[in-house]
Amino acid sequence: MTTYLSAEQILDADDLGYEDVEVPEWGGTVRVRELPGTERDKFEAQFVGKDGASLRTEGLEGFRSRLAAAAIVDDKGKVLFRSAAETKRLGEKSASALQRVCDVAMRLSAMNEEDVKELVGN
Repeated sequence: MTTYLSAEQILDADDLGYEDVEVPEWGGTVRVRELPGTERDKFEAQFVGKDGASLRTEGLEGFRSRLAAAAIVDDKGKVLFRSAAETKRLGEKSASALQRVCDVAMRLSAMNEEDVKELVGN
């Protein structure tokens, strides 16, 4: 017999994953979290034109720094990078370090290459 979850059970579920990632380029470990659904939507919306179909003129500029900024949290789950200026500075860090963080953020958030291709219209 199947037991179905109630709305309350779903809403109360602690379902967001995280993973600690070693980043030797930065001299330590960062905690990377799964993006909640609304934050993933907000993240993806940054790259889509107002018509909802085209790529913004900036393209995917800042993709890695924006994703890393959205996904790196402290030990209590609070996002570390809150401003556009901090995100921009993060983008000036090692590309391989950012990619390592983004790979984990994408895996945890069920994002894949097809999602990125869809964003750019390929």
